[in-house]
Amino acid sequence: MSMEKENQLNAEFEADALQLGARLRHARRLRNLTLKECADTAGCSEGQLSKVERGVSAPSLALLHRLAHLYASNVSELLGKTAPNSSPVLLRGSRPTFGRNHADISLERMDHAAPGSLLQAHIHIIPVGAKSDGLIEHVGEEVGYVLEGTVKLTIGGETYVLTVGDGFHFPSQMPHGYENIGADVARIYWVNTPATF
Repeated sequence: MSMEKENQLNAEFEADALQLGARLRHARRLRNLTLKECADTAGCSEGQLSKVERGVSAPSLALLHRLAHLYASNVSELLGKTAPNSSPVLLRGSRPTFGRNHADISLERMDHAAPGSLLQAHIHIIPVGAKSDGLIEHVGEEVGYVLEGTVKLTIGGETYVLTVGDGFHFPSQMPHGYENIGADVARIYWVNTPATF
């Protein structure tokens, strides 16, 4: 990656972090919650949440998911990426991608994230050695298909090694997480309902 492209990505990341922090602070204040109450419920430190709200650091996708649940929202709404598109087609190269930065797990949107959507779909892009931030659980169902790479998927107390062409389906209430255990970037087409990301 060129230095110019990396500088552009870093500038976009910093601007996104500030906007996300402001949205999180606003959501917390609307519910009259303290930083400590939110941090305790979301499983992070008060200092970490404060840094996220000030745009100094970015939360992991798992923390963002827990905060979205706490604020009765979803990750896309908190990220400000819910503008509906009138076209039913999402062309390669035009789909929004979000995540912390180019070295961490990112999600490429495969839907329009319109408020009230019943389904939500992403391609999870998982660099070598990257893993979800612990196990998450929430209401709903999930189904997925491994497009590239090798991943270790944990669902409940069971661990599965999945490779290209393997799929899964489980209730979201079961604690779940994943890790790229292969030698290449892994990509999983992941659909869940209701929209939580």
